[in-house]
Amino acid sequence: TVFAPTDAAFRSFVKSIKGFAPATEEKTLKQVVKIAGSIDTVETILLYHVIAGKTLTSPKVIAAEGDKLTTAQGGSFRVHIGKKGVFLVDKDRDAANPFVVVLDINRGNKQVAHGINQVLRPVDL
Repeated sequence: TVFAPTDAAFRSFVKSIKGFAPATEEKTLKQVVKIAGSIDTVETILLYHVIAGKTLTSPKVIAAEGDKLTTAQGGSFRVHIGKKGVFLVDKDRDAANPFVVVLDINRGNKQVAHGINQVLRPVDL
């Protein structure tokens, strides 16, 4: 299962750190790599969005209230169900916690994705 940040989530990530939002996907990627320091670190951040070995469809995600999910990166985050829906509580206490904007993007496959509005951060930036 992957909690996939939207394009806007990556632009917001850059803006929260650099103070500006890139206008294109290409410029956003360049800034994300600059922030991370290397493409390997970007890969590590992306793996923090993957829950390996589990197919978490929307009913399972909603039932996971308060649970800690272990990521393919080795870290973890918690699931919280709030008034606006499903939130993911990550390690960066200064950043807004992402919430799920689209559930079950490719339901019916072994792998399922959920779109989120922020980039999960495996460390407190």
